[in-house]
Amino acid sequence: MNKRIKQAGIVFLLSFSLAGCMTDQTGTTYSASEARQMQTVRFGTVAESRLVKLEGTQGEVGTLAGAAVGGIAASSIGGQRESAIAAVAGAVAGGVLGNMAEKKITSKQGVELTVRLDDGSYVSVVQQADPAVNFAAGDKVKILTQGTTSRVIKVQ
Repeated sequence: MNKRIKQAGIVFLLSFSLAGCMTDQTGTTYSASEARQMQTVRFGTVAESRLVKLEGTQGEVGTLAGAAVGGIAASSIGGQRESAIAAVAGAVAGGVLGNMAEKKITSKQGVELTVRLDDGSYVSVVQQADPAVNFAAGDKVKILTQGTTSRVIKVQ
C-alpha cells in the first residue's frame, strides 16, 4: 500500500508541475518584464476573427515526470532482474507519454485577428482567446506592440 501512495504522490506532482508550465497569452495579461516598458499603439477595426489552436509546450517537465512515474510503476514487475528491465522500459514509455501529455495539457484556444489599421493597411495577430472577450468584424481595437510582441485589445 505504501508503494501505491508514493505512486499517487508522483502523479499529483506531475500534474502540479504541468499546470505550472501554463501561461496566459490573452491580450490583457502581461509578464512582469513587460511592466513599465513603452509600447507602440495603433488603432484599427477588426476585419476578420477566427479561432485557432495554440500548440502546447513540449518541455522536459512532462518527459521527466512521466519517466519517473513509468519507471517506478514498472519496477514492481517480476523478480530483481525483470524489475530492473521493466523499470527501464517503463521509464522510456512514461517519458514518451509524459511528453505527449504535457503538449496536450498546455495547448490552448487561440484567436487570429485580422485588423484594418486606421492608415488603411492590414495586420494579423494571433493570441490566446479570452473567454470574456469576443472579437467580431467591425469592433474597434488597439494594437499594442513591444519588440516582437503584439496584443489586440478592444477599445472601450
